Amino acid sequence: MNCPACDRGLLEMVVGDITVDVCKGGCGGVWFDNFELRKFDEPHEAQGEALLDIEQDESIQVDHDKRRNCPRCETQVMMRHFFSVQQHVEVDECPSCAGMWLDYGELHQIRTQYGNDQEREKAGKEYFGEVFGKQLAAMKDASAERSEKAKKIANMFRFICPSYYIPGKQKWGAF
Repeated sequence: MNCPACDRGLLEMVVGDITVDVCKGGCGGVWFDNFELRKFDEPHEAQGEALLDIEQDESIQVDHDKRRNCPRCETQVMMRHFFSVQQHVEVDECPSCAGMWLDYGELHQIRTQYGNDQEREKAGKEYFGEVFGKQLAAMKDASAERSEKAKKIANMFRFICPSYYIPGKQKWGAF
């Protein structure tokens, strides 16, 4: 596999029980297959420290604006997106195999964003509230208004046609 950032050959590196591909002696980036990054993205995961300082060649200039192909799928162009709601780190993710490419230093930034999963979840909920809070509140108000209208209509029908006038609901009368 070749590095998507500098096109050098990637080397396998075993960290704990996971094998990742690193651009050692090149740009210093790291390739994580699907779900592997989750095992290294928090500061308490000590194994991830081995990936924080990959040997790199300082003379290599990485173009961060260049579209990159997945090192696994080769012809698949990766999508660039923010790793978290804090929008500090952009990662490249393959839409086909779901692997992720991190440039040198991005893993360190990811590991220092949140102390644990609870902090990450809280930040996600706050961000969701900021983005969609007003719209959800408006939808809830509209739904409550519709519900009240439906209750009023149902009460009107109960008044106009009480249950003892509905055929089969009474023990007496013409029905």
